[in-house]
This record gives sequence, structure tokens and C-alpha cells, in this order.
Amino acid sequence: MKRDFPLHTDLSLAYRAREAASRQDASLLVLLHGVGSNERDLLGLESMLDERFHVISARAPIELGPDRYGWFNIEFSPVHVHNAKEAEASRMVLIDFIDELVERYEVPFERVYLMGFSQGAVLSLSVALTEPAKIGGIVALSGRVLEELRAELTQKPEHLRLSVLLSHGIRDEVLPIHHAHRSRALLEQLPVDLEYHEYDVGHGVGDESVADVVAWLGRRLNQAGRAPGRART
Repeated sequence: MKRDFPLHTDLSLAYRAREAASRQDASLLVLLHGVGSNERDLLGLESMLDERFHVISARAPIELGPDRYGWFNIEFSPVHVHNAKEAEASRMVLIDFIDELVERYEVPFERVYLMGFSQGAVLSLSVALTEPAKIGGIVALSGRVLEELRAELTQKPEHLRLSVLLSHGIRDEVLPIHHAHRSRALLEQLPVDLEYHEYDVGHGVGDESVADVVAWLGRRLNQAGRAPGRART
């Protein structure tokens, strides 16, 4: 049975939260839903997510309809055309939101993880690749790297400690698999710790993908627990 969590509206983004079992050495996992959905979507996975995480499910800032939100507007036909100004504004507000969460939950930036689906994966990649000092790792499910980010991206020393799990369905008709191939090729040019998976699914998150995500996140937490502590930057 899915649990419901109260909506918080006192930070840059509205969100629902499942707190970690213990605040000692806890990490943050920020969930970013896809376009036309809301913060309850990915939060349905919380029972499978490690209890060492404060699980924060954010609501995108653009209201598209009753209980429907997005990070930026997009036209899907005949080709994908997105609102670049809205995408950049959402990137900036998400960075502010992460800063606020780090202060509220007293978690260092290297213990902050993003997990996004579709448009949420786009934002996860945009924030992590431009602000790697603020992110320990990301899970990007069925997303892509925006062209304007690809054109301006430069390698930073902080990319060395960034872990990325990139996954995609080979039958995805919304964001076809070639987007994942292009994203993988870009990430392979950076000094990030990249893991890549493809699944025989469409535009969605299947059981196999969820199992791989849970295992990947668990490994990241275990590695962080063995590493020497670092001061927040």
C-alpha cells in the first residue's frame, strides 16, 4: 500500500518527503517527475528505496493542468521543440532547491543524488553536468541531454566524483533510443563514473529497471560509507 506524505511549500519547489531512518550519515535522493505528472509519481517507489535516504519528491514549477506539472513546455509533433528559457529557469530553481535541502537536512553535497524520469531525467542531467560540485550521483531514466547544454558543456574537475546511471527503453516512442545513445556518447567523453542499461520496454520504468536502480543506489551508499568524510563545500 502506497503511503501519502504531506506537501511542503516553504522552499523554492513544493515537495513531499520520506525522511531517512536515521539522520546520521544520511543521504538525499531528489526525485524529479516527467512532464504532465506530479510529485506523487516517483514517490510510489519509496518503499523500495534505501532507508539511508531522505527521499524528496519535487513538484515541477510549471502548472499544466489540474495536478499536472512540468519543468518546461514542449511540443512533441512533428519534432520535439522545447522551451529553452523555461528549461534554464527550472535548472536554476532546482539548484536553489538543492542548496535549501542541503541546509535543511544537513547533508553534504557529495551525498546528494537526483533521480529523474523523462523530463525529470533531462533536468537531472542538466544540473549534474553543469554543477557537479553539488551532486554525488544521478539516475537518468528515459531522458536526454538538451542540445543547448551539449553545446556549452565544459569538463570540470568535479566531474571526477560524479556517478551516473543512464537507462532507456529500446522501444521508447516518446524519446527514441538514439537520444540515450547520444547522451551516453557525451558522458563517455567526461571523467564520470557511468553505468548504462537498455531494456525491452517503451517510455516507462519497468521492474528490471527499478531493481537495477535500487542496486546501483545501494552500491553508491555503501561506497560513501567506506570513504573518508568530506566537509561541505
